[in-house]
Amino acid sequence: MPELASFPWLTFSIMFPVGMSFLIPFVPDKGDGKTIRWYALVVGLIDFIVLVWAYVSGYDPNQGGLQLQERYSWVPQLGLNWSVAADGLSMPLILLTGFISTLAILASWPVSLKPRLFYFLMLAMYGGQIGVFAVQDMLLFFLMWELELIPVYLLLSIWGGKKRQYAATKFILYTAGGSLFILVAGLAMAFYGGTPTFDMTALAAKNYPLTFQLLAYAGFLIAYGVKLPIFPLHTWLPDAHGEATAPVHMLLAGILLKMGGYALLRFNAGMLPEAHVFFGPVLVVLGIVNIIYAALTSFAQRNLKRKIAYSSISHMGFVLIGMASFTQLGTSGAMLQMISHGLIGASLFFLVGATYDRTHTLILDEMGGVGQKMRRIFAMFTTCSLASLALPGMSGFVAELMVFVGFATSDAYTTPFKIVAVLLMAVGVILTPIYLLSMLREIFFGSENQALVAHEELVDAEPREVFIIACLLVPIIGIGFYPKLVTQTYDATIDRLVSPLRDKLPALAITDAPKYARLAPPLPKS
Repeated sequence: MPELASFPWLTFSIMFPVGMSFLIPFVPDKGDGKTIRWYALVVGLIDFIVLVWAYVSGYDPNQGGLQLQERYSWVPQLGLNWSVAADGLSMPLILLTGFISTLAILASWPVSLKPRLFYFLMLAMYGGQIGVFAVQDMLLFFLMWELELIPVYLLLSIWGGKKRQYAATKFILYTAGGSLFILVAGLAMAFYGGTPTFDMTALAAKNYPLTFQLLAYAGFLIAYGVKLPIFPLHTWLPDAHGEATAPVHMLLAGILLKMGGYALLRFNAGMLPEAHVFFGPVLVVLGIVNIIYAALTSFAQRNLKRKIAYSSISHMGFVLIGMASFTQLGTSGAMLQMISHGLIGASLFFLVGATYDRTHTLILDEMGGVGQKMRRIFAMFTTCSLASLALPGMSGFVAELMVFVGFATSDAYTTPFKIVAVLLMAVGVILTPIYLLSMLREIFFGSENQALVAHEELVDAEPREVFIIACLLVPIIGIGFYPKLVTQTYDATIDRLVSPLRDKLPALAITDAPKYARLAPPLPKS
């Protein structure tokens, strides 16, 4: 229908939750937050339905370019436009944002402290996170990037644990410090050569010299590396996760980390291709460090939240390696890993929160045998942990396999480099089931901790909690058995992204590249 085709879907999906959050003070409530939480959930559901409808009715997965475009002049004196659109890089993450955010609101049901402020912040973050993935103006992107800082800071500092002030302050210092690099590099690109412009398409079309690209790339890598996070810019994440509540966990693991990976693909790989070729080996090394270092650190953690937090850092290493593979398969795997981890990370952290609500401890040594009375939680925790360790039939397996094969068959690196890198990646894959299965054993198996049982009522999962995990497991298992369900959404865009990157590569590094022509078309000889 023509009227639906012209409807501003993305603008609505950004503005609707933000606008409705400002009406929360006027929603009648008895003070217990019951009416407010239903209000926030309905707003979240409406926005998610709008996003799904926009995808079904207005998005064509076979087109690799921008779709659902909307552009309005905002501050013409600065050349600032309200410009939003979606392509294969952003559309899956926009849908993921709506899905996870709505479930996070449902996961917030037990919140009773300052419910109006809590749900106001949740809805404000909802719109801001969609904005990060949808905007196509560099200055507007920076504003959206900054918008989510204040809600996360307040959600950590007010509803967090005992060290919440420290964790919140560390989060905002790291993220705000990294944002300065976005501003400086973005302004440099905008004002380079000719008329200043903040339009991302125009910025990508500019011909920057290599030295300029390398400096801008390094700035973006620091900024987005904080959010991904990349070693050694990762230390804020375990502290933030260690003090956050379950719904904030879901937003951090499910959405915020994906902002860093998305921005690296959009800006570093998409706008600075020559610098991306130069930094490719660096990204591979950083990815391997992330995988192994975080896996070993996770294994040593005795705090349940910090253990899962370091697990998230380890899994993000595969994103770096995939985007540095310079193959369609590897880059597609990096994209799928972000989506997969968004679902798996959100489910694990929600279950950590559910377990803490019953045991009131996060120390593994104080648990043991709780699976005897919490059988549904045990079953859900085990299933989600198996998904995290990349069990075949789950989304994590497909994503990591695509990264492995995409990198191993890449013709951008020498064979010895690839052999060493793949072996080190395999070490991380081996470590993951070790620390996850040992975690399950310490929480659920063995004899009950009598001191814990005497003071805490270990009730099993309630229907709301089972429903949330079921909603997350459906796409996790669905992608595991039929990955095309997601990959077809962004395949055309990945092709458009990888092709110019391969044009910038030097001559073939290996001689057997034609053997893998289907995975990565051979490079032209220089």
